[in-house]
Amino acid sequence: MTSLSVEILAADAAEPITSAGNAQLGIAVLAGIALIVLLITRFKLHAFLALTIGSLALGAFAGAPLADTIKSFTTGLGNTVAGVGVLIALGAILGKLLADSGGADQIVDTILARASARSMPWAMVLIASVIGLPLFFEVGIVLLIPVVLLVAKRGNYSLMRIGIPALAGLSVMHGLIPPHPGPLVAIDALGANLGVTLALGLVVAIPTVIIAGPVFSRYAARWVDIPVPENMVPTRPSEDLEKRPGFGATVATILLPVVLMLVKALVDIVVDDPDNGLQKVTDVIGSPLIALLAAVIVGMFTLGRAAGFTKERLSSTVEKSLAPIAGVLLIVGAGGGFKQTLIDIGVGQMILDFSENWSIPALLLAWLIAVAIRLATGSATVATISAAGLVAPLAEGMSTTETALLVLAIGAGSLFFSHVNDAGFWLVKEYFGMSVGQTVKTWSVMETIISVVGIVFVLLLSLVL
Repeated sequence: MTSLSVEILAADAAEPITSAGNAQLGIAVLAGIALIVLLITRFKLHAFLALTIGSLALGAFAGAPLADTIKSFTTGLGNTVAGVGVLIALGAILGKLLADSGGADQIVDTILARASARSMPWAMVLIASVIGLPLFFEVGIVLLIPVVLLVAKRGNYSLMRIGIPALAGLSVMHGLIPPHPGPLVAIDALGANLGVTLALGLVVAIPTVIIAGPVFSRYAARWVDIPVPENMVPTRPSEDLEKRPGFGATVATILLPVVLMLVKALVDIVVDDPDNGLQKVTDVIGSPLIALLAAVIVGMFTLGRAAGFTKERLSSTVEKSLAPIAGVLLIVGAGGGFKQTLIDIGVGQMILDFSENWSIPALLLAWLIAVAIRLATGSATVATISAAGLVAPLAEGMSTTETALLVLAIGAGSLFFSHVNDAGFWLVKEYFGMSVGQTVKTWSVMETIISVVGIVFVLLLSLVL
């Protein structure tokens, strides 16, 4: 266990900052979350400010001294940013290299050149899943939607038949697979093993994306049959490049951090000896920081230099990749502060007290909490962070596998029914030229299928493992 993990666990185990009763705590939590929802949805306040104000209000509602609430919030914010901030930054750099070098376009073109009309929806799932590994959801949409529109237009395919599989691939990666911010924060908050969570996440993701993507797209295409909006087919990022990186090198670069983290998890399970030389090596190279850093450094050569980037162009690409994630880092950090405030006012013990009298499994409880927050705030990341803070005490005493499944249950719940308070909803609506009703019948239903199928497979895995 890393020193960071020890610090976080020590902080999580701190004495409650208030001795309020369960009834008052329950009201405080509902009021705090309601305030955050109101600030985000009604007053259109940035999620960072909403979470900060909501955390302070939560402490006040629970009767905690303001100084203690501020300390809890800042401690949680600091621990969260320390745990996942660098990983988010490295993921952003890798994603920017992939997009600007034409590596993403190379993957798209190679797969599409070999896909038949019947296999095209499956090809789109594959493209979106591979490209979606290092990319934030919004970046993935901006990168992939032009490809979806071009493929549908040139091949005379149904837009929904091609688009839904691509969106499903991106969404599943975003909700279930690290190094995306939501799963990383949940892993950090619950003390889960990243490698095991990644491995089990892939097991859950594959059947989920098949059902929500190619299978559901058959019905979505019947419900919503619309032409490709001509004004939304933009130029592709790599059209101004003289050369692009190779397909094999691009895929290898994207998968490098995933492989390194999976190798670490496998060695930890098989060898299970901290003093073993092999395990010491894999613990280092398979740590998220080193795995992603290695991919970024390799990517500078296999992606950047292969595309003819100069040192100045590489430096500029890295610099441009970091600016857009400032908001994400602040939201994630404030979410960690909210989580720590929840823990320190004693909400964790309250949930444990309540759950002892319920027959709801911990995994289902975590999913339901994430679903409720997702529906209210529209943010998968906020839902994941808040739910992880609420159910963190349930992870104590759980095995490595159970904790990983708890992370995945929260991730699945955070994707439930995207609607008008979700930025992704409007992004998809505008790109595809749909009405609100058509977006609900396609995008919103697809997100719900991912969430429900995801928790079903998580619960099935819990019975087997």
